[in-house]
Amino acid sequence: MTKSKHVYDNVLQLIGSTPLIKLNKVTEGFDGNFFAKVEAFNPGHSSKDRIALHIIEEAERQGILNPGDTIIETTSGNTGFSIAMVSIIKGYECILAVSSKSSPDKIDMLKSMGAKVYVCPAHVKADDPRSYYEVAKRLHSEIKGSVYINQYFNVLNTEAHYKTTGPEIWEQTEGKITHLVACSGTGGTISGIAKYLKEQNPNVKILGVDAYGSVLKKYHETREFDSNEIYPYRIEGLGKNLIPTATDFDAIDKFVKVGDEESAHSAREISCKEGLFVGYTSGAALQAIKQLNEEGEFKPTDNIVVVFPDHGSRYMSKVYNDKWMEDQGFFDTQTEMQATIEYVK
Repeated sequence: MTKSKHVYDNVLQLIGSTPLIKLNKVTEGFDGNFFAKVEAFNPGHSSKDRIALHIIEEAERQGILNPGDTIIETTSGNTGFSIAMVSIIKGYECILAVSSKSSPDKIDMLKSMGAKVYVCPAHVKADDPRSYYEVAKRLHSEIKGSVYINQYFNVLNTEAHYKTTGPEIWEQTEGKITHLVACSGTGGTISGIAKYLKEQNPNVKILGVDAYGSVLKKYHETREFDSNEIYPYRIEGLGKNLIPTATDFDAIDKFVKVGDEESAHSAREISCKEGLFVGYTSGAALQAIKQLNEEGEFKPTDNIVVVFPDHGSRYMSKVYNDKWMEDQGFFDTQTEMQATIEYVK
């Protein structure tokens, strides 16, 4: 077939260049203009495609990763899916240590991509031998010819977004962005984008989103790790019970914490009002915008970009499942926004 700019050699060539889409209804009446960087348009349906490809190709360039090797990683689901996808194309084995907090949909997707999955208890300390961090380390030490991606402490995680997502946002907004709102887990996404944007304009304000039950916000404010901040929460891929070195706390101007219930409703609101089927963390990001707007953070002339990290299909058994929402106590009124299903007999 004749080469064409519309024909790709493999799915990896579709990574990046995701659209910036104006938000209309979910931010109606708010001060400022709001735009979503919708990372679900990546072929692996999340922003983690960017780091998976960048880290693996850098390991290849350095001779760390060779044909037939095994790639090992800790993941809440999205990074694992992206690594599995890249491994398929490049011919590597893939082993993933996953938190039990990850939705069954995510775990099933990882298996469907040929990965070997170890599901580890979510609510244990980071140094517990059962934690997904320690399980991944153990597997790496036991398996000859393995490479541990270690996204939480890998500078290439941040570099991937510095080289791709940041420049895309700057170009798409024609340099007129005033605020970035992004969830922080490993911190690679927000830190990489922040570094690039602040190099272009130091006045761009970087607003991080953390979860209640996580240590990141307090660490940002005090530079002290407080284990008393840690308790179980439901949002996936957001917040941490350790301090990832991939996070550049100096590049982030402010953190805001959001709750499980409000974030779940906000995710559903995005889908119903904007037609964008996005995940739980996207709901958390919108919830942060709501809270920041109430605090008077934005002016009418501001241009705010929010990162929506992944696709809603990974949360069908959670925030988009009415029974799960009911089981969490999230449906506490009769006016919940629910579509109805009627069976015709």
